Amino acid sequence: MARITALIENAGQVLTCAADAPDLVGVRTDAAVAISDDVIAAVGTPAEIAAAHDLGDAQRIDAGGGLVMPGFVDCHTHLVFHRSRVEEYAQRVQGRSPAEIRAMGIPMGISATARMMREASEEQLAESAAERLAHMLSFGTTTVESKSGYGLNTATEIKMLEVNRALNMRQPIEVVSTFLGAHEFPEDRSREAYIAEILDEMIPEVARRGLAEFNDVYCDDGYYTVAESRAILERGLEYGLKVKIHTDAYSHIGGSTLAADLQAVSADHMNYTAPEEYEALRKAGVVCVVMPALDFAVGHSRPFDARAMMDAGLTLALATDMCPGCWLESMPFVVQLACRLYRFGPAEAIRAGTLHAARALDRADRIGSLEAGKQADIAIFPYERYEDMAYRLGRGRARTVLKAGRIVFADDRETA
Repeated sequence: MARITALIENAGQVLTCAADAPDLVGVRTDAAVAISDDVIAAVGTPAEIAAAHDLGDAQRIDAGGGLVMPGFVDCHTHLVFHRSRVEEYAQRVQGRSPAEIRAMGIPMGISATARMMREASEEQLAESAAERLAHMLSFGTTTVESKSGYGLNTATEIKMLEVNRALNMRQPIEVVSTFLGAHEFPEDRSREAYIAEILDEMIPEVARRGLAEFNDVYCDDGYYTVAESRAILERGLEYGLKVKIHTDAYSHIGGSTLAADLQAVSADHMNYTAPEEYEALRKAGVVCVVMPALDFAVGHSRPFDARAMMDAGLTLALATDMCPGCWLESMPFVVQLACRLYRFGPAEAIRAGTLHAARALDRADRIGSLEAGKQADIAIFPYERYEDMAYRLGRGRARTVLKAGRIVFADDRETA
């Protein structure tokens, strides 16, 4: 008989999001969640849990008739950056072209953020990123992937990844690090010299310090070619870094085929992915990470075709793409955009932001669903039913969030 340290009871609905859930979210209206230290001990009726477990010392957590579900996994972000690009954004939403914005003297794009990064200390970067993480936590996110990529030199890329490591020690959300040195090209070196720096300096040093789990590259027209991307990703594999890829965001040059060939953990953006590539991606087990907020923020001329990808049997995950060009901290808002603009059903969207997003970080064996033995990462929302998350536009604040079985956020307000 397991000793239960916490019991979540009085839920309106519990979503397990288990892999075999026929409704995709495993909705239950008669369930409580029992926690033993940092893991889920059981999901069952109160009577079943009481009969099988010792509840004598359990902390009782009242869900207040609300929605109990796995914590969100935000599997694609550019969390660490300095300052913002609000002036650029304000001009873009008015329809001004990049040339017009540059003529106004406004810094633009990845290179502008890279210049800002170099003047920031690690502590400044950690402080601003921690504030964003606190907001993410309040919206029920318990795991966040964070990429480098705004350094464009070895020292600054390492600095960003060191900030990720520091953030793991100072706040409750798990931060998963991805090296993205191949995000853009620097202004002060040739293309060839910078790729050599990535291959011969950055990747070995990132691996030596144990600063990243994944290696990512921006494979798209105007960025890294398929051949360059392959070389960078294969070098990462030599050093134990698993493959991710930004691809097909603004063109189709073969990045999705490369993702399938290298059996990438995920391929992200997918606006121009060709239907004939779907089967190869599916067979390779590549999770396709799509980001409705990014398409919304940039007014993308070719939004990703989520319905076609899902109908083809691809595994889709959702993420915020939190970055200077898409400042978003709320996964519930991503669910709302996915449902209204991209034809996800509410159950499909929630699963994409939990279990499938965990797969995109190679963590579905321990997070992303409420099942016995998995880590007790749990969000409680003041919704009577899960469809309300898609329906109540602009809302999404959690009532209570647990990370590894411990309450790390609590909000007594009655509205989400």
